[in-house]
Amino acid sequence: MDAAIKAILIAEGSAEIDLELLGSPSALASKSTAGPGAGVASFFFESCGHRVRLDAVKDPEALLKVRRLSLHQPSQGAADVGVHAVDAPQSQQEEGWKGDVKAYNSLSLSKPPATSATTISAIQSPIEPVSKGSRSETDEVAIFYGGRELVRGRIEPALIHCPGQAYITMSESCVFDCAFCPVPRLAGRTKSTEEIVEMVDCAYRTGELRAVAITSGIERSPEEEVTRACAVVKSLTKYNVPIGVSVYPTSDSSLRLRAAGAVEVKYNVETMDRGIFERACADMDLDFVLASLEEAVAIFGRNRVFSNFIIGLGESDETVKSGVRELAGLGVIPILRALNFHPLRPDLKNTCPDARRPDANRLLRLAQFEREVLDAHGLRADVSETMCLPCGGCDLVPHRDV
Repeated sequence: MDAAIKAILIAEGSAEIDLELLGSPSALASKSTAGPGAGVASFFFESCGHRVRLDAVKDPEALLKVRRLSLHQPSQGAADVGVHAVDAPQSQQEEGWKGDVKAYNSLSLSKPPATSATTISAIQSPIEPVSKGSRSETDEVAIFYGGRELVRGRIEPALIHCPGQAYITMSESCVFDCAFCPVPRLAGRTKSTEEIVEMVDCAYRTGELRAVAITSGIERSPEEEVTRACAVVKSLTKYNVPIGVSVYPTSDSSLRLRAAGAVEVKYNVETMDRGIFERACADMDLDFVLASLEEAVAIFGRNRVFSNFIIGLGESDETVKSGVRELAGLGVIPILRALNFHPLRPDLKNTCPDARRPDANRLLRLAQFEREVLDAHGLRADVSETMCLPCGGCDLVPHRDV
């Protein structure tokens, strides 16, 4: 899987998959409790050292379909598998194909393997049930796009929310009501410090824990969440793994979180289009978030402060580029996150009428631009230890994917 293929997978966002492929009881499935993807079951797919997170759906009309390779299917090892002919997109257009033809046609695979012409019916259709207990982490699967094989890899187990990390949401509710976020509508519960410690302890005992990430909605106030986060971080330092925290900032949140033992922090701007921000994030203060990010760099250091930046709310590419330059100029690494439409937020279109999930070419183009800007500012996205960047499932990560 290269950056172009990963961009297609992110742009589509979801794949039809038999839950048998996720183990029993869905051991490889993950469900987010924070942010725009809250409440949605997903899985991680890994290929050639690159990872993508896809929503798991049971939709026969889905363009992406995941199939387990039959035992007689020749193995490609770690190699990518792509389209079998240059004119495949055109022929698929003639058949009413609804995929991203431009992105599909731009794929450049240097040595397409002999099986690259494989159609979905040649693997398993319908999927041959996987007997309980027979699944291995190394079982190879193929992802098909519009009926043609796109890439091979494996379903990757999540520890807590993502591979290798205990990524835990403290408060699963929020007093803010950002137009793209379902958390206020879910009205979830708040975990106690003791419960979070128990979750991390279970993850630690697997031997797979490499980092802890703490995030949160806002149950009552940002100040209360920061106090709660500090208590949680202090209780988790005994595991001797890096700890990152993503919360809404307060006047002293960076100082307090650093003193508690956090090594990285993420304060989300959500969008750098001020008009969209005022409509979609009316309860938040963009200038305060930016000032807090600048202060955080002074406290945590460069390459240790991040900010989610949603792509697809109706902003222009020039606005994105200007925002990336501004954040990088502060020493902050932006995380360009494709907009996720959630069924609990049908009102998003009322607030952001031009909202649409970005296509693969836009995602790839902006990620490549961010890589250039980060390089110019001496920043590296691949040295982060916690939260979204080392996971990389939802985004094209500079220095890792592009």
